Amino acid sequence: MKVLWLVAVMQLLLNVAGVNLEQLQAENKKMLPPEQQDQVLNLGMKVLPRDCHEMLLTSSGRARDGVYLIQPGNAPIVAYCAMREGGWTVVQHITVNSSVSFDCTWAEYKHGFGDVAGDHWLGNEYLHQLTRGPGRYKLGVKLVDKDAVTKAGEYDPVLIEDEASGYRLRLGLFEGTAVDALTLDTENYLHDNQRFTTKDRDNDNYFQNCAKLEFQGVPGGGWWYDACAGANLNRRNVIYWQKDCNKERLCKYAWMMVKPSDTFKLVQGADCTKDEL
Repeated sequence: MKVLWLVAVMQLLLNVAGVNLEQLQAENKKMLPPEQQDQVLNLGMKVLPRDCHEMLLTSSGRARDGVYLIQPGNAPIVAYCAMREGGWTVVQHITVNSSVSFDCTWAEYKHGFGDVAGDHWLGNEYLHQLTRGPGRYKLGVKLVDKDAVTKAGEYDPVLIEDEASGYRLRLGLFEGTAVDALTLDTENYLHDNQRFTTKDRDNDNYFQNCAKLEFQGVPGGGWWYDACAGANLNRRNVIYWQKDCNKERLCKYAWMMVKPSDTFKLVQGADCTKDEL
């Protein structure tokens, strides 16, 4: 009886604080340390946004950077939202020599690992749920080198196929200040249209498993390998992005993010006097 009374009191206190107990049961709750779970910025929301961009629109542009509950599929998840940059949902963040190991299994890459407020992989299943729509999504990449020079780029559209397809990566046109390291075959590697490979599931085009190959004792981590890589943002000792980030040109941080595409873009017609849709 005493236990039931304590539960009732706790329920009342949480409701008064505006916390919805059901929405605290995020499918990837393990990616947020218990002491930080009360810092989720939209705990009181009754209807969750599909992604961070929808959250930004719902707040009339007032939402700030931080961890939010979103629901791209059947269950809520926690994700970090880069609101100041336009409502991007962060799906990957890595710091060179991170304490978080990216040498993980298929199941770990499927459901995510790390800390959503720090170094992490959100999860291939959630990447699939986010990018399958409705509507088109784009992929953003941001790189910061040791001199604090930032380069960025966007692939529009992006689609991560389902698990049965090996979470295959599908990319559209690239635009940005960074090198296009995923769709241009400048180093005889093409990551677009590749299936995902992990140390326990080899889907690449090399005679060995690319995720197991080591540099300075650190395995490559899961990625959309070809044979093997012109880019790999999941190798924590060397962030690799062709000529922008490599063994000689060290990068300190990398992010991958997704958000809905623009519904249309203005294209300047060569033989026209005005912009066309």
